[in-house]
Amino acid sequence: MTIPGHSTHQSGLPPRARQQGEQRLLACEYCDALHTRVALKPGERAACVRCGGALYRDSSRLYRRLLPLVLTASILFLISNVCPIVVMELKGSRTETTLWGAVQALYSDDMAIVAMLVFATTFLFPLVEMLLMCYLLVPMARHRKPAGFERIVRGIRQTRPWGMIEVFMIGVLVTVVKLSTIAQVLPGVALWSFGALVAVLAAILSFDPRELWHHLDAHGTAGVPPSGPDAAS
Repeated sequence: MTIPGHSTHQSGLPPRARQQGEQRLLACEYCDALHTRVALKPGERAACVRCGGALYRDSSRLYRRLLPLVLTASILFLISNVCPIVVMELKGSRTETTLWGAVQALYSDDMAIVAMLVFATTFLFPLVEMLLMCYLLVPMARHRKPAGFERIVRGIRQTRPWGMIEVFMIGVLVTVVKLSTIAQVLPGVALWSFGALVAVLAAILSFDPRELWHHLDAHGTAGVPPSGPDAAS
């Protein structure tokens, strides 16, 4: 269900005044119209009254599941990088391949740039985001504000588009299908783990990191500065 946002004119606001609690000012990212944030029911989302663009949606249910999802993704990520992705048997020879082994093979074949891209998009950026999310969510679960909250939320938003585990997963599946015509290819533990990881990450990525500001204030976290979600955009 979509409800229109409550439009607010910036000129009518008292100097340095800000809404408290669940009523906060936010700007439409499409037309810059100012709105007052109101509480939403589960399943609802707010839309801009000027252009109809999406402003925000109710994220209370997803927020409650976010920390378990991040911890699950971290475990799956560890399994995916430790265990072999595929096991190939050809003429009595058995070869196992891991993600790190694939990066090393690309580097050894004088494809250093490709190796660095694979390492960054399938290992570095996803790992950094999961660690940062854990750093934020664990103190917030204890009603505490983690140090550097503003910079970390901003950093998560900037690095999130570079995580491309799902693209790597598609590439692995295509390779497995092609190799199966010339050799016996058995899916490794990491391949199944990667599949589960893609599904868990999809749920995590549906949560806008800027919503952490709202939940930070809603749970009465001590030491929250008088700034809102737009401060971390």
